Amino acid sequence: MLRFSSKLPTLSTGSCLSRRRISDLAKLSALVDIKPEVREALRKAPQSVVALESTIITHGMPYPQNLETALEVEQIVRKKGAVPATIAIVGGRVKVGVSADELKLLARVDKGSTLKTSRRDLAYVVSRKLNGGTTVAGTLAVASMVGIRIFATGGIGGVHRGGENSLDVSADLIELGRSPVAVVSSGVKSILDIPRTLEYLETQGVGVASFKCPDREFPAFYFPTSGCKANFNFNTAAEVAELLSANHSLGLQSGFLIGVPLPEEHAFDRKLIENATEQALSDAGSNSIEGKDMTPFVLAAISLHTKGRSLESNMALVKNNASVAAEIAVELCRLENGGNAVKSSSQQAPVVIGGSIVDTCITVQDDELKVSTNIHL
Repeated sequence: MLRFSSKLPTLSTGSCLSRRRISDLAKLSALVDIKPEVREALRKAPQSVVALESTIITHGMPYPQNLETALEVEQIVRKKGAVPATIAIVGGRVKVGVSADELKLLARVDKGSTLKTSRRDLAYVVSRKLNGGTTVAGTLAVASMVGIRIFATGGIGGVHRGGENSLDVSADLIELGRSPVAVVSSGVKSILDIPRTLEYLETQGVGVASFKCPDREFPAFYFPTSGCKANFNFNTAAEVAELLSANHSLGLQSGFLIGVPLPEEHAFDRKLIENATEQALSDAGSNSIEGKDMTPFVLAAISLHTKGRSLESNMALVKNNASVAAEIAVELCRLENGGNAVKSSSQQAPVVIGGSIVDTCITVQDDELKVSTNIHL
């Protein structure tokens, strides 16, 4: 009797997360909760997911405007055909996509007990089982960790005024240089030193583009223009998608900043904001406000000075940026999935854990050959 056995392992996954080693995945899953809606999108079409930060909710806006804005921004992303993933930390768990109840918790929670969480703070907030609102840098770190490639926010941090002496430079800029994620924002917050910020982004290898600004005028948060030029301009979401796809194919590990100007109807008188900013910075110095507390303090002071009009503009630009980011995500998904917005489940490779054993027994009797096969699963 001739007997042989062959084992056929067939382990395959279609998830973007599967690119990590299994040991890394196990460690990550022990600390990170991915909302089912987001997990399914990452499995089928990771390009369709848009990350959203949460420090806007916890520190950037007062209640109830923060909650209303967060809910509306997620809805805007969905209506455009993409999947929103608000990133935050709740009870020491990193959340990639939060529930409505978690959004309410973050919106109502005492700002003193919820930490403004950048990359440096992530491990501390998780280890102490605290709540945290992720900054641009913190959100970028988590988004890159799970494979999200597009992120919408209001305005990024940058080099603070006087930063050439204080060396106060936002971690947002460094994180952009090492995360292959496109950040869609209304440029850099106008309370910062925008020319030096753009110089620093160049040093970090970050491409800076304007959106629908033929003259490459870079926006300045409350203002559609800053007086500074972007490296290039894109007129459509499809053009941005082509850029991001090329960046991904080249394996470059740096990000892009896409500057979307605030709609004109929400723009401010520049002198009014500048006067409010100077006063707020002076007050911050008198009250020894510095570091990560500086931006929330100054923005709140400007809102007070403008009788809430700056807050309305802030809400408007966040919603507009989310809409543009979702359009880019949909175009990127179509580009990289052969014209389909989302791959159907039938296109995904199956996952098989284990193996198949086929035993074949051959018995030779006289001139007749008989074959019997036993299959053990």
